[in-house]
Amino acid sequence: ALDFDEPAEELRMVDGKTYKGYPVIDSRRSVDGRQQLVVLGSGWGAVSILKTLAPDAYDVVVVSPDNYFVFTPLLPSVTVGTVEFRSVLEAIRRVTKRIRGSYIEATAVDVDLDEKYVLVEHAGEGKAWLPYDRLVVGVGAQSITHGAKGLEHCHKLKTITDARTIRQHIMANFEKAVLPTTPVEEKRRLLTFVICGGGPTGCEFAAELYDFLAEDLKHYFPRSIQEMVNVVIVQSRDHILNMMDSVISEFAESEFDRRNINVITNSRVQQVTADAIVFSTTNPDGSVVEHTLPQGFVLWSTGISLTPFTKLLCQKMPESQKNMHAITTDPYLRVKGIADGSIYALGDCASIEYPHLLSHIGELFDSAHQDKSKEITRDEFSSFVRQTAARYPSAASHLQSLVDNFDNFDTNHNGTISLDEFEHMLEHVDSKLTALPALAQVANQEGVYLGRTLNKLALLYASSELPDKGSPELAKIAPQEVRRMERDAVSPFTYHHRGTLAYLGRAAAADFGEGKTYKGSNLAAKYLWRSVYWSQQVSLRTRILLMMDWTKELLFGRDLSRF
Repeated sequence: ALDFDEPAEELRMVDGKTYKGYPVIDSRRSVDGRQQLVVLGSGWGAVSILKTLAPDAYDVVVVSPDNYFVFTPLLPSVTVGTVEFRSVLEAIRRVTKRIRGSYIEATAVDVDLDEKYVLVEHAGEGKAWLPYDRLVVGVGAQSITHGAKGLEHCHKLKTITDARTIRQHIMANFEKAVLPTTPVEEKRRLLTFVICGGGPTGCEFAAELYDFLAEDLKHYFPRSIQEMVNVVIVQSRDHILNMMDSVISEFAESEFDRRNINVITNSRVQQVTADAIVFSTTNPDGSVVEHTLPQGFVLWSTGISLTPFTKLLCQKMPESQKNMHAITTDPYLRVKGIADGSIYALGDCASIEYPHLLSHIGELFDSAHQDKSKEITRDEFSSFVRQTAARYPSAASHLQSLVDNFDNFDTNHNGTISLDEFEHMLEHVDSKLTALPALAQVANQEGVYLGRTLNKLALLYASSELPDKGSPELAKIAPQEVRRMERDAVSPFTYHHRGTLAYLGRAAAADFGEGKTYKGSNLAAKYLWRSVYWSQQVSLRTRILLMMDWTKELLFGRDLSRF
């Protein structure tokens, strides 16, 4: 390896010190008083922070049960051998070395908000407290059950272990189905693959499975076996990929129909057994019909919920954390309810609290018109939008759309906006403000933002523009005032949507927002989709490995081995 830098020093316990019955880890390596930054997780948000942080800005410790980062958008490709496992992995120690950080293979199980300790546990063997000055929670989320029973019979697709298990299960089913001793009905059951959830993960897995069948298995398995394969997507909404433009949803459904992938919409899974799935379908007339479908494989991909640690964290702040599915943060990604703003959350486990502009209608209306009139002119409104967008950056694009549609909201066409018309405007903006989607690009942008924010705060403390952590001046300042000072020193997070991609089996689609879409059903679309993900790799190593995998797949096909 062409890396000759020394690794970080070994972490040790503080001699003779315990807290609540557990030892305390000595994670401070510097003597210049820099703050201790603990990052929980090794996903998109955490890695983006680590790649953005300046070296020696903080004493950094990463805590995660997995010592690698997974490029999750390519996990469906891993399940069928299009891409090999290690081509989507990057060791966390490679990422932390640049900033001279440390890594602990453990899971966070508790946190003491008053003393600023997080309790970590390695594989159920031993626990220890890890002190922090700033804590970043990026532990992701777990799948939501929606009340369905028997999910222990389902696969999930969130980790590399999940992808490996799915790959083994697929090949095991085909090998068992081709045995002469297997009855015909059992063959049909084994070769029925059900995907619960019509989001990007479910659709891309169905597409990769189709490619595997159409491009590889057809050359090595009897035609009679191929004809028994049945791929089914069960979707609770009226369209798949419903988070994307309706044009994309309709295109995806037509592509799947052309490839004999059965899409069942307006259906909810009630129960999954070892050999069947029970779901109910709502007909156009409102009647509900229950169906039982024999299956040999089920993938559960239907939304996310809190992990045990994030749930515990929220329970410690019941007045501030009322979201049942994610940690609520402010626009600066600071966890609501932490007085000094020392805990941040990002990625799938977090949700930014959006402003309810309508609740501030009086204040906003008064700030919009400059004289004592009861109407807002066009120029006054444009000025108001600029000021309010700076105050609420998450609503900036929607506020700007009000300027573009001024005449539509001016119902009496007098060239000004009355209070009633202003109310309709704010209602429109509030209705457009929804939680950011659980996408890799969201977590990536949040991580880059937070890394830059932490860099700036470290510089401000180092230059004494903000009071030093150990200074007597800081000890006299209330935690809320520290939070305000840091907030005023940085800008809030603004998300820039760069498009949502979906691979559909020899076809691809993209939604860029505001009605801008791309659809392609050819090799060009397929390789355009691949090129985007290739460019987003976190290292040159994984870029080279991906190029090698795609070349091998093109020349020799996918590997059919089961190991």
